[in-house]
Amino acid sequence: MGLIAGAAQGIGYAITRRMKDAGAAVHVCDIDASGVNATANTLGVPYSVLDLSDRGAVNRMIGEVEESSGPIDFLVNSAGGVCGQIGLPIAEVGEGDWHAIFRANVDSAFWLAQAVGPGMARRRWGRIIFIASGAGLRPSLTGIQAYTAAKHALVGLTKQLSLEFGPYGVTVNAVAPGFVLSNPSTIRQWEQRGPEGQQRLLDAVHTRRLGTPEDISAAVLFLASESARWITGQVLSVDGGRS
Repeated sequence: MGLIAGAAQGIGYAITRRMKDAGAAVHVCDIDASGVNATANTLGVPYSVLDLSDRGAVNRMIGEVEESSGPIDFLVNSAGGVCGQIGLPIAEVGEGDWHAIFRANVDSAFWLAQAVGPGMARRRWGRIIFIASGAGLRPSLTGIQAYTAAKHALVGLTKQLSLEFGPYGVTVNAVAPGFVLSNPSTIRQWEQRGPEGQQRLLDAVHTRRLGTPEDISAAVLFLASESARWITGQVLSVDGGRS
């Protein structure tokens, strides 16, 4: 049984579809009620609506899922993003804006891993996969200070949890997508670059194309598989060679 968080659109939706096509039973969740409902209805999977930065809500959801469907063997957290923000000079960044991005990208990952990881460790098998970003490895193209800081934190969390859970047969990895047109925020960022900026970005990608949600979901499927049993604590850049 797998839990896919942030499944309302884009990368999360593609991961859900690929996992289901591979024969996995999955439960999806997201704060976007209409989006995750659409995912669930289209793909025929159960779902929950909740704020993943709320530790209590996460614990209740995990308890309900495991009671109704059995132990969670793999977790994919695709929740996060820029929370509708744009790049601003540091002097103009508000406290609420800073914390909102950390809640969405880091708190959610920690509470989910805290809720499912110990059970995986007791059963001595599990997969935890975070969707990070190229912004967790270098400065962010968004120009949003909180976003790149949060994604760097997520990379650090990946490595720390790998050390903690590794002796118990649980692997913890992250996938760091390059620029993928996967949701309204990324489409807006792409359009704001203009033709010249778009071309400069494409010129920096070895494959000379943007990524797709399906490119990311393929990497996630591999990391969730038995074939990846000796891969942990890694951040896999799926970015067409840009890194």
